[in-house]
Amino acid sequence: MTWVNTNSNTANTVTAPIYQFVDTPLLRVGYRAFEPADGTSAAGVVMLLHGWPDNPATWDRVVPHLVQAGYRVIVPALRGFSPTTFLNDDTPRTGQLAALGRDLVDLMAALGIHRPVLVGHDWGARAVANACGLVADLASHMVLLSVGYGTNNPSQSISMEQARRYWYHWYMTTPRGQAEVAANRRAFAQIMWDTWSPPGWYDAHTFSAAADAFDNPDWLPITLHSYQHRWAHVAGDPAYAADDAALANPPQQAMPALLIHGSADGVSPLPDEKKASQYFTGYYAQRVIEGVGHFPQREAPDTVASLILDFLASNPNR
Repeated sequence: MTWVNTNSNTANTVTAPIYQFVDTPLLRVGYRAFEPADGTSAAGVVMLLHGWPDNPATWDRVVPHLVQAGYRVIVPALRGFSPTTFLNDDTPRTGQLAALGRDLVDLMAALGIHRPVLVGHDWGARAVANACGLVADLASHMVLLSVGYGTNNPSQSISMEQARRYWYHWYMTTPRGQAEVAANRRAFAQIMWDTWSPPGWYDAHTFSAAADAFDNPDWLPITLHSYQHRWAHVAGDPAYAADDAALANPPQQAMPALLIHGSADGVSPLPDEKKASQYFTGYYAQRVIEGVGHFPQREAPDTVASLILDFLASNPNR
């Protein structure tokens, strides 16, 4: 099966970052859409959510596999990442995790998408998990990369070793850290790319293209607020108080779920599979890709695509 990028006339490529836009209650969301050349999309819809610090191009080498398998694929930019923007200047630039979930719920409604396969990496995994926690039966399947399904509660306990990995969280709660990130956002983000995965996994052009998304004026306030809020150093937007409460204890999920994790992830530990599975009443599995770090979809896109497609084929849930 051949496939096309619905934003261009170029077949078999996703290199042109041409976006469509749709308005939600708060955002003008930039997204890229891809579908099989015959336009049938018989397999359904897959939504791919990127993480921090990254951009929608993180999925470029995964998308062709999904489209060739018959899926329509939607790849949006999260709040704070270009080209997504806020509709109103006075909307709080909150990065709290519940907001990421609500954004995804709103985006699906705006696009008229019903029960897609939801796939998320890092912040995108948070968005997917939280959206499914807010709305029952929202997705047919859940796939999380590098970040497991879990709590948004700031009182959660972590080990000293994990606190060391999360140094950047604490750094952004200090005035010095905030000033440094404001002055050198690209250099700061590149530290994550350099330390979260084994050396040599990306080139300068790849990082620069991703970092263009960080030039969005909302990236800094949303980034700072997100990491400050998740440990209760700052208040959240009251508009999300009910969502925060609903997600404080993660709701159980009924859809089939898969976690994909790199064995060399330098920031997110692999969850205990038995403990993680308690959140799912149906199928749940974890798959580890050896030698891969925190960005599996960039480091091993063919393997990631294969794992997703095998999971979907083995767990029909329509």
